[in-house]
Amino acid sequence: MPGVSLLPRLKLLLLAGVATIALAGCAMNMASTAPVPSPDYSGQTADETQATVSQLAARYKSNSQDKATVIYYAAALRAAGQPAQAVAVIEQGLVANPKDVDLKVNYAKALAAAGRYNQALNVINDAIRPDAPDWNSLLVKGAILDQMGNPSEARLTYNQALLIAPNEPSIEGNLGLSYAMTNDLTEAEQHLRKAASMPGAKSRIRQNLALVIGLQGRFDEARALFAQELPPDQVEQNMAYIKSMMTQQNRWAAIKQGQ
Repeated sequence: MPGVSLLPRLKLLLLAGVATIALAGCAMNMASTAPVPSPDYSGQTADETQATVSQLAARYKSNSQDKATVIYYAAALRAAGQPAQAVAVIEQGLVANPKDVDLKVNYAKALAAAGRYNQALNVINDAIRPDAPDWNSLLVKGAILDQMGNPSEARLTYNQALLIAPNEPSIEGNLGLSYAMTNDLTEAEQHLRKAASMPGAKSRIRQNLALVIGLQGRFDEARALFAQELPPDQVEQNMAYIKSMMTQQNRWAAIKQGQ
C-alpha cells in the first residue's frame, strides 16, 4: 500500500472528534440515555490542553459516575497524548453502564489511539446497530480501519456514513485523509475541499486541506491557507514539516524536476 508511511500524523487526525462542545458544568449520570457528542480538543494549544485536562480531572475526581465528564475527560487525555489513561477512564465508566453506546464509541477511539486496533474494531462493531447505524459510529469505524491499513473497507464505511449524513464535513474530511494516507493526494484534495466548503466545517479540516496541497508542492497556496487558521509561527512550523516529509520521500525532488 504505497504512501501509507508518508503521513504518519494522519492517524491522529482521523480520530479527532466531530464536535467541539463546552462542558459548561452540565451533569449527567451514567443511567442517562441522552447522547453525548464526542468533543474535539485537537485544535487546542499545549497550554489549553493542559488546562482542559486539569479542569476535567477535577470534575472526574468529584464525580466519576457522570457520563459526560467521563467522555470529555477521556477525549482531553487523548488530545494530551495519554491514550492509556483515556482507556482506563472509559473502562471505569463502562463498569457502571456496559451497554452505553456513547461510552463504547469513545472507548473504541481511546483503544485506537493506544494502538489497540483489533480491540477497537470489535468495540465499535458492537456499538453499531446493523438495522440503524449511527453515522458517528461509522466514522470512528472507518478511522480505525484506515489505521489498520484497510483503506478500501474504510472508504466503504465512510460512504455508508455519508448516506446517513450527506452534509457532515467530518465524514468527507476523513475520506480525504484516507486517500492522503495512500498517497492519492489529488483525490484527497477533492474530498477535503468539499468538506471545507460545508457548513460547520472546523479549522482542522481546512488545515488538513492545506497540508495535502502543500504535499503536492503548491507551497504558496498551502501557506496562505494555513495563515487563515494559524499564527505565523505555527504556519512556518507546518510548512517546514511538509517540506521535511517530502524530502524524506523524495517527493520534493520529483516535483521540482517536473516544473
